[in-house]
Amino acid sequence: MKLQQNSMLALYSLFEFAADPLRHIAAAEIADKYRISPHHLAKVLAELARAGIVQSVRGVGGGYRFAGNARRLTLLDVISRFEDISSGSHARRDRTPADRALAVVLSEIDEITKATLQSITLATLLKLAQRKDGA
Repeated sequence: MKLQQNSMLALYSLFEFAADPLRHIAAAEIADKYRISPHHLAKVLAELARAGIVQSVRGVGGGYRFAGNARRLTLLDVISRFEDISSGSHARRDRTPADRALAVVLSEIDEITKATLQSITLATLLKLAQRKDGA
């Protein structure tokens, strides 16, 4: 599965915020770390703020901080803000037996993907990263 850039930016940002939920992190700091456009990241962060997932703090020492619950926020919750992950119609119009069979398989893959994304929380992602780093 390939995610769009906005989804990836949101996940990178939330990973940083959830790792230290009390700290205010400037968008520029995240942009530098992941070598991404600060302007593009600001648009993604604005969407996350509208959703109540992050909180924007202005002024000296400001930035963004995590406002959600890492144990409840799933990857599906985040990705669905930026992508249409509903099961699409995979069948072609002529509806041959091959079209119908392929549509069934692709729909099942969509459902499995959604179920997997729904089952992985931000807290789980953080734990996975810590394990991979040997922490």
